[in-house]
Amino acid sequence: MRKNASLKLVEKAVKGNREAFGELIMMHQEYLYKLAYMYTKNEQDALDAVQECAMRAMISMDKLRVPAYFRTWITRILINSIYQEHKKRKNSVLFGEYDEAAPEQPVSIEEKADLYDAIDLLPPAWKTVVILQYFQGMKIKDIAQVMNIPVGSVKAYLFRAKEALRNQLEERSQDGQDEK
Repeated sequence: MRKNASLKLVEKAVKGNREAFGELIMMHQEYLYKLAYMYTKNEQDALDAVQECAMRAMISMDKLRVPAYFRTWITRILINSIYQEHKKRKNSVLFGEYDEAAPEQPVSIEEKADLYDAIDLLPPAWKTVVILQYFQGMKIKDIAQVMNIPVGSVKAYLFRAKEALRNQLEERSQDGQDEK
């Protein structure tokens, strides 16, 4: 029933109903904020990104072709907004520490910091698939829709990103052992 209600709100918003659009943003604001924070590492920048996303989404709401894909559509807008702002700043840091994605085994703060640093070094497309897959729990087909790329590309990016992360973390681990 919740999905039906959400779909009806999207359909109303596409037709220009601002109250319906506002409700949709309220329903998705926590998800959007968490995602933005993972990229920006800063509360204010994350809030700004969500606000920019909402504004862009409102302006282009009538262009949403399939109401059932609202979340995918707005996720794409958010990520594009973050990357456009990052290009403007060049010196900002993307990908924030995200405490809610607790790993299965206990991990030290240093190991966690190393992982986030390693993710920061990934190319933007690889970083995005890692965040969406492992921190947001998105399915590969949904990631493909958000990024507007084929499913095979998402799989390849994930594979390459995991290999790069493994190599970077092994190097850091060896460097740490060499220092002892």
